[in-house]
Amino acid sequence: MRIAIGLDTEGPIEKTLERALLLRDSGFTSLWSSQIFGPDTLTVLAIVGREIRDLDLGTGVVPVQPRHPSMLAAQARTVQEAIGGKLSLGVGLSHQVIVEGLWGISFEKPASYMREYLAALAPMLRGEAVSVKGERVSAVSMGALGPRDVAAPSLLVAALGTKMLEMAGAVTDGTVLWMTGVKTIKTHIAPTLQAAASRAGRPTPRIVCSLPIVVTSDVAATTESVNTSLAVYGTLPSYQAMLEREGATSPADVGLIGSREQVLERLHELAASGVTEFSASISGNAQQRDATYEVLLDYAQGK
Repeated sequence: MRIAIGLDTEGPIEKTLERALLLRDSGFTSLWSSQIFGPDTLTVLAIVGREIRDLDLGTGVVPVQPRHPSMLAAQARTVQEAIGGKLSLGVGLSHQVIVEGLWGISFEKPASYMREYLAALAPMLRGEAVSVKGERVSAVSMGALGPRDVAAPSLLVAALGTKMLEMAGAVTDGTVLWMTGVKTIKTHIAPTLQAAASRAGRPTPRIVCSLPIVVTSDVAATTESVNTSLAVYGTLPSYQAMLEREGATSPADVGLIGSREQVLERLHELAASGVTEFSASISGNAQQRDATYEVLLDYAQGK
C-alpha cells in the first residue's frame, strides 16, 4: 500500500509550495488535495507539480455539479501536461446541503447524474470525440479538449454506495474514500468495486483511502479533538451510512489513533482490506505530527 499525504492548499500559493517541498524532501512523493471552499485545487496542483517535478498529485475530490465535463476535461488535461503526466483526477457528487443550498443545483438522482457525467468525462479525458445527450448532462466535443498530445489522467470517483461503486469499477480507474473504515472497505467497498471492474474487463481498481491519523499517547484527548474538528462529516448522509456500516459512532472511530504500534497495525489492516494508497489526514500538535510522519515513512519503507 502506497503512502500519500493530504496537501493543505489554504493560504498563499508560496506557503503551499513550501509545504509540498517539505513533504517531498521528507520522503513523501504522492500528495492529494480536496476542493472545498478555498483555492481552485487543480490550478494549485498545476503550479505545485510544475515547480516540483517528481510528485504524483491527486484531487480528492473535485465536485462535478458546478463544472461541465468539457470544462473539467480540458482543465485536467492541461494540468496533466503541466505536471508531466502525474495527475489523478478524483471527482465526486458533493452533498445535497451544498449542491442545493449553496449552488442552487438539483441533487435529484445523484447516481444517474454521475453516470451521465462520466459517460462524457471519461472519453474526453482520453482526448476522444464525445456526443452525450442525457437527462441531466449533455456534452459534445469534436476531438481532444485542451492539449492534444497528453495521456489521460487517472480517473477515480468518490463511491460509497453499491451503485456508485459498480459505476466506478466499470468505467473509471477506482475510487477515493473518506470516513470509511477498514471493515467496510474489506466487506463492501473492495469486493463490489473489484467485481464491477472484472465484469467490465478492466484492471484491478485503485482504492485511495483517506482517514484521520495521529500517533499519540493521549488517545482520549486526541479522539475528542478529532471528533470536534471533523464533526460536520458525521452529519452528512453519505458518511453517516459508512460510519453506521462500520459500527462507528464518530469520525475518530474510523481513524488511526494510538501508539506507534497500534497505528502500524491499522495501516497493515488497511492494506489487507484492499486499499492501494493511503492518503494521511494528519492532525495533532507538532510532536504528534512528527511522530505520525515517522510512522508513515517507516511503513512505506517496510520497517
